[in-house]
Amino acid sequence: MSAQSSWPGGAGGPNRPSPMLQVATTLPTELWNDSCAVDELEYAIANGATGATSNPSLVLEVLRKEPEAWRERARELFATDPAPTEADVSWRIAEEIAVRGAKLLRPVFERTGGTAGRLSIQVNPVLHRDAPAMVEQAVRFSGLAPNLQVKLPVTSAGLVAIEEATAQGININATVNFTVAGALAVAEAVERGLDRRRREGHDTTGMRPACTLMAGRLEDWMKAVCERDGILVSPGCAEWAGVAVFKRAYALYRERGYRTRLLGGAFRNHLPWSQLIGGDIILTIPPAWQRLLNASTLEVRSRIDEPVAETILSELLDRIPDFRRAYEPDGLSADDLEGYGAAVRTLRQFITAYHDLQAQVRDFVLPDPGKRVPKEKQ
Repeated sequence: MSAQSSWPGGAGGPNRPSPMLQVATTLPTELWNDSCAVDELEYAIANGATGATSNPSLVLEVLRKEPEAWRERARELFATDPAPTEADVSWRIAEEIAVRGAKLLRPVFERTGGTAGRLSIQVNPVLHRDAPAMVEQAVRFSGLAPNLQVKLPVTSAGLVAIEEATAQGININATVNFTVAGALAVAEAVERGLDRRRREGHDTTGMRPACTLMAGRLEDWMKAVCERDGILVSPGCAEWAGVAVFKRAYALYRERGYRTRLLGGAFRNHLPWSQLIGGDIILTIPPAWQRLLNASTLEVRSRIDEPVAETILSELLDRIPDFRRAYEPDGLSADDLEGYGAAVRTLRQFITAYHDLQAQVRDFVLPDPGKRVPKEKQ
């Protein structure tokens, strides 16, 4: 089928592939698993996914799903390292989980010649203002497996790190981004990095940089702003905010010929799927949403070029100033990106998850003696 073909119904059946497989085999959209847990990644790959992602929250989920294995591993790391810290062990475990996921994707990576089959691993969120430290960690991560992609935040320092990491041949995935201005800043930083690398005599044709637009988290922020500022909008209006921003950024990327691919994530409803499939983009889908979409009857067809209804777009622009900042290409300066409300909230959540990850490691190796622990878990 061509990119414009469509299936009359969504859900897979005895004689038809799942909706995810339909997208993966008929449209240019690439699907990723928004999880690094093995069972969830295996399901996603079986349904056409060719990539995956991780962050402190997702690593913590793995530890909580597989406590026995990682409790034993944490204790091994503390026993073998002469002077380990909780942070050291947490990062070793995060790296091992990423490498394990990358191994599952390695056949895709090799089959596609490196154009797909990558897993994203995120740099330490507490470093979001320290470009050299982020680049140093990115270099380490990129050396752990050939198909690891490094997530760097869209902050002032993060943009510097994105350019430098790209110039060093590291495939980046920009994260903590919610705005058209941020997506453009990332694309320009990548272009500078690619141009520098090419001038130094290196081939850049195999690089696959990505820029995430966290559509669902922008929706969350629109709702938070409306509640905080007493703004009333029509029911269902805020749900379109992330999709509208993504569609505008995608049009500008194509117009300007950027070599970065946009990645949509943070599902809160089906709109990032139903409205964005068909584009030459990546969608990273949480495991629960994968099963919902595969069981749905949503028609699988390209809608990336269908505009958001003018009534919805006008209401968002007129009623919510922070939507206009996210939607307009010049809505925020590069220096203002990290101060945007959705960015601050997300950085805080990632940093909190990172500390929670260390707390989980602490519970593994130094359990609270005042709590009863099952014998098999001691």
